[in-house]
Amino acid sequence: MSTLQIQHFLDTDSETYSYVVSNGVGTKAAIIDPVLDYDPKSGRTRTDFADSIIAYIRKEQLTVEWILETHAHADHISSAHYLREQVGGKIAIGEKITQVQGVFKKVFNLGDELATDGRQFDYLFKDGEHFQIGELTAQVLLVAGHTPADVAYVIEDAMFVGDTLFMPDVGTARCDFPQGDARVLYQSIKRILDFPDDTRLFMCHDYPPKNQRPHQYLSIIAEQKALNIHLLGNKCEADFVAMRQARDATLAMPRLIIPSIQVNIRAGEFPPIEDNGVAYLKVPLNLLGKKS
Repeated sequence: MSTLQIQHFLDTDSETYSYVVSNGVGTKAAIIDPVLDYDPKSGRTRTDFADSIIAYIRKEQLTVEWILETHAHADHISSAHYLREQVGGKIAIGEKITQVQGVFKKVFNLGDELATDGRQFDYLFKDGEHFQIGELTAQVLLVAGHTPADVAYVIEDAMFVGDTLFMPDVGTARCDFPQGDARVLYQSIKRILDFPDDTRLFMCHDYPPKNQRPHQYLSIIAEQKALNIHLLGNKCEADFVAMRQARDATLAMPRLIIPSIQVNIRAGEFPPIEDNGVAYLKVPLNLLGKKS
């Protein structure tokens, strides 16, 4: 009998939620969207946040089968590679990650050292694919738009939506990254909202309106339908696209997009170490973002 257990972890620096999903003490588990601590001023990384996940896994005597990414995040560096070294598991993401790798290989001029066939990941999921986390059955749902590769993971009555939806008072994902598409996001949100009204939605991020409430990670379909500020009035596709494009034009680039993307398209592994024993991240000048 299934007894779905979901433990959340909040990285306050990037306002990211990571999760451990299991069937209870001593069972198989999946880690979803884990974070690596990163100081952009010094370029130093730490594993404090990931180590808190490891401590929980060991306390609950869990066996990690999967480390699941909803997409190649632009707002935090993934600790998937570190976690696989420490607790095992297969790193997996949606199969369209290859499109994202192809785009950013050109942006960062990465050359032959970056393969764009997704081989950095242990497994690439197809839309609609089912897989097991011990006795739990999970389903993969393509929810592109924010990027072409975003997926959600549906496990019983829980859905981990990545950056597609936020809490109702925050709204929906931006679509102004390379190959983002507000029309595709609209259709993806419709796919999510077609699930039963009591389906639980677990956020990847929460950006609370200033001084109005603490961070939250859990919503349900019915709440999104009734209260999401970007969906109110049962917006048609054209209205949603116009809203999303106008809003995206006002947004600054994510603070950690340059380091995050370079690591995350490699499944959380750093770029190759150079002949002086140091790994480097590139900063493309006058390419990303909007002209001032």
